[in-house]
Amino acid sequence: MAHEHAAMLAVRKPWGSTDLAPWSGIAADGAAIGEIWFQRRAAGAPAPALLLKLLFTTQALSIQVHPDDAFAHSIGLANGKTEAWYILSAEPGAEVAIGLKRQLTAPELRSAIADGSIAELVQWHPVRKDEVVFVPAGTIHAIGPGLVIAEIQQSSDATFRLFDYGRQRELHIDNAVAVADAGPAERQVAAKRLTNARALLVASPYFVLERIELPAQSHWELHAEHETWLLVIAGDARVGQMNAFVGEAIYLDAEHAAIRAGRGGLTALVAYRATEPSHSLLHQRDGQELHSPLPHSSRQPDPQTATAGSRPRSTEARP
Repeated sequence: MAHEHAAMLAVRKPWGSTDLAPWSGIAADGAAIGEIWFQRRAAGAPAPALLLKLLFTTQALSIQVHPDDAFAHSIGLANGKTEAWYILSAEPGAEVAIGLKRQLTAPELRSAIADGSIAELVQWHPVRKDEVVFVPAGTIHAIGPGLVIAEIQQSSDATFRLFDYGRQRELHIDNAVAVADAGPAERQVAAKRLTNARALLVASPYFVLERIELPAQSHWELHAEHETWLLVIAGDARVGQMNAFVGEAIYLDAEHAAIRAGRGGLTALVAYRATEPSHSLLHQRDGQELHSPLPHSSRQPDPQTATAGSRPRSTEARP
C-alpha cells in the first residue's frame, strides 16, 4: 500500500524551456528544463512500472522510436516503451509527428535515416490543448516546439534516434530499423465518456489513462487497486491528507483515498496499471457510484535537477 505526494526531478534538455509556469514552481535559473519526472518519495520504495512526466518544448525533439517488450528483452532491458501524450498547452501552429507519410521497406528506412531524408517523411499533425496522442512502441514520432505535454509511459529510457536536427547526438540506425513500424500510424481513438466525472482517454496493454472532472467542493473516494498516478491539470483538491495543486502529482498503490475538490473544482489525469478502465475507480462519498453514461498550501519544495549531459536516476522497471 502506498499514498504519496510525488517528488519531482527536473531534467535539463537543449530543447527545453526556462518558463515552466503555471505547470511548475521549479526555478529554472536560466537553464532550459525539458522534462519534470514524478517519482516515489518513499526511500527504498520499489520502482514504479509507469513513469509520469511533464515535457516543455521550445525546439523540435529528435525523431525517434521506442522498442516493444520483446526487443527490449533481447538487448537486456527490462521492458519496452509505449506512451501517451496529453496536450496541456499548445502555441498556435504547434505540431507532433506520428508515423510516416508512406510505407517504407527496411532498406528504404535505413537509407532515409542515413541521408537525413527521414525528416521529410514523418507525418506532422497540428495539436491543440486537451488533445491526446497514443504512441505504441514501434511508432516513429517526434514532438515540435511550443508545447507543454503530460506523458505517461512504461518506465523505460529505451529510445532510438533517427534524426536529431544537427545536435550531434548519436543515431541508432540498426536498432531503429529493427523495431520501427515504418509506415503511417494507426488512427487515434476518440475519448469515451464513462460517467459524469470520468472520460477514458487511452486503454492499452500497459496502462489506462483517464481524465476526471469533479465539481467544486464535492467529495469522492478514489480506489487505486494497482499503481496509480493522479496529476492535477486544473483546480485543486485535498487527496487524503495532502493538498494537490496544478502540476503536482499523487502516487497511490492498493489504496483508497478521499478526494475533496477545491473551490474551483478539480480536473486531473489519472493513469493506472490495467488494460481496461476500472469500474470501481471513483465513487461519490455519499455512496452513489457514477456509472451511468452521458447522452491554500504551497508547492512541493526542493526538486532535484539533472543536467543535459548527466543521467538521472534509472527509469528501467525492475523485474
